[in-house]
Parts: sequence; C-alpha cells; structure tokens
Amino acid sequence: MSAKLVGSSLTREMLENGDTQIWCAVSNDSEAHAMTIIENSDYSLLVYITSFNDGEFVCREGESWRFAIPVRKIELTQKEVGL
Repeated sequence: MSAKLVGSSLTREMLENGDTQIWCAVSNDSEAHAMTIIENSDYSLLVYITSFNDGEFVCREGESWRFAIPVRKIELTQKEVGL
C-alpha cells in the first residue's frame, strides 16, 4: 500500500482488515468537522464504528455517519500532567 491512509479512509481500511470496533470521532458534515470534535473534546460524538455499508459508517448503536476518524483513548501519566 503506497498511499498514506488517514481519516475515514483509514477507518474503512481497518474495517476491511478485520477490526470490529473502532473508536472514532464522527460527523455527517465533513472530516474537518470531526476533527473539531476531537479538538473540542466533544465526547458525545466519539463512538465505536462497527461497519461500513452503502457509503456510510455504522456505529455500535446503529446510527449512520458519513465521516469517521479513528482516535485513541489512552490513560494519562503523571509526567503528562506535570506532577
């Protein structure tokens, strides 16, 4: 694979390669809008994507989304918070 995959393209590829639940920032407007969700910590639009059907991503709750950007949930360390 020569092209660098990012955003919704990366999510589609992950699903095609067998991932079954991908933590994503989602939007029906644009990938740029999904990025603002990440930047603004709008956790209401972070969902597990389970499939890609008919041009839309489907989350675990059954809702459909046009754009889904994979994100990572990680635990903060003492060093990261400056203690």
